[in-house]
Amino acid sequence: MKGHNIEPWAEEAMEDSLYVPPYVEEMAREVLKHYDFQSIDNMTVMATKPVKGGAIWKIETERGPFSLKLLHRRIPKSKFSLGAQEYLVNEKNANVPAIIKTQTEENYVEMGGKLWFVAIWIQTLRQLPEGLEGTKKLCEALGDFHKLTKGYVPPEDAEFVSRLHRWPRTYERLEKKLNWFRDIAHAYDEMPASSTILSVIDMYQTQAREARHRLSESSYASILERGTEEASLVHQDYGWSNAQIADDGMWVIDLDGVSFDIAIRDLRKLIIDRMAAIGKWDADYIREMIQSYNAVNPISDEEYEMLLIDLSLPNSFYKEIKPIVYSPTTFMTDEFNQQLQFINELEKTKWPVLQELAEDRKGGLSFK
Repeated sequence: MKGHNIEPWAEEAMEDSLYVPPYVEEMAREVLKHYDFQSIDNMTVMATKPVKGGAIWKIETERGPFSLKLLHRRIPKSKFSLGAQEYLVNEKNANVPAIIKTQTEENYVEMGGKLWFVAIWIQTLRQLPEGLEGTKKLCEALGDFHKLTKGYVPPEDAEFVSRLHRWPRTYERLEKKLNWFRDIAHAYDEMPASSTILSVIDMYQTQAREARHRLSESSYASILERGTEEASLVHQDYGWSNAQIADDGMWVIDLDGVSFDIAIRDLRKLIIDRMAAIGKWDADYIREMIQSYNAVNPISDEEYEMLLIDLSLPNSFYKEIKPIVYSPTTFMTDEFNQQLQFINELEKTKWPVLQELAEDRKGGLSFK
């Protein structure tokens, strides 16, 4: 068992999202022997990532509850995120879960080709209400997280994880993949979603091309020149489940995907999520989000420009459609077609809002 490398278990988990293979459960118990717990009264699987081979347990001990997490990423990358978590707790007194040391004063246990770690369990965590007031608190906590992560220096044995230089490639790949979706829609033209895809794909490709041009003409290069010394860490999966309120304030959890980046990308993702939730793009709502974030972590004109450019990509359409490359006949259904039509109508409301937001700060961007 100790020599068994952990593999994804997606197929076994199809009917039970909390399924963990027995050999991984056995490995988890072996990992806990490295900690100073006299007894483990209960272990409950709280979440899994079966496609990638990760899991979280809540463990009940004589010292109270803790979380045990199996990180699914490569070991050097996991060391980067664990280093960030320790930095935020020890150096910044941030509300992120403190890592519990092993009996040999390590932050983690290496087993099965992955890293495992134990952290405190925040008993009173609860999700914010998904209205405007809850959203504003979420944005404030995001601004605080970005501000506190500045100055992080990764451990020497960790992979240096940065997405700062990847923006042009991300934009180029998105534009290129839209060609794939067009070809798939032609090849499976009998599927319900094909005609919808073909009716909008050229428009979205034009939008992606224009976003790439805006990026090339933007302040992006000058931001890169400052390097990671002034950069924040982005969470990459920030939202209602990973930023929650407790009796002592807001907490940010599940930091295993953190990376150096232009921090505003986390806010971009949150804005898109909220606009989909309310069913239209709303300039006043977005302003409230931006102002809440800005009050804690001021947004420079350069960062504001990057936010608007990133919002101009066809992000929602791309996120929805990209699974069709795996199995067109599985995904291009009537239900999928209806969701695409919802996104297409939603996107029509985006452009006047982006223009309004651009005019809030006279940066020369145009979305008309």
